[in-house]
Amino acid sequence: MTKNTGGPAFPCHPGIENPIYDGMTLRDYFAAKAMQACLQNARPEDTDEPLITWAQDAYDIADAMLKARQA
Repeated sequence: MTKNTGGPAFPCHPGIENPIYDGMTLRDYFAAKAMQACLQNARPEDTDEPLITWAQDAYDIADAMLKARQA
């Protein structure tokens, strides 16, 4: 199953698209913002959770944000 990425986070102006590099997906952008918010509230060294868990949680939040956009 293909993961919904939300398309490009910062799409190019029509006619100026670069066929080699589409840039960051909206899903990646949302995950980065979610990770930033998580890191503002707690530091990884203050918890026993591995950083991969933090990253997975950020993508779970991003997926929920993409789903909310479809509602």
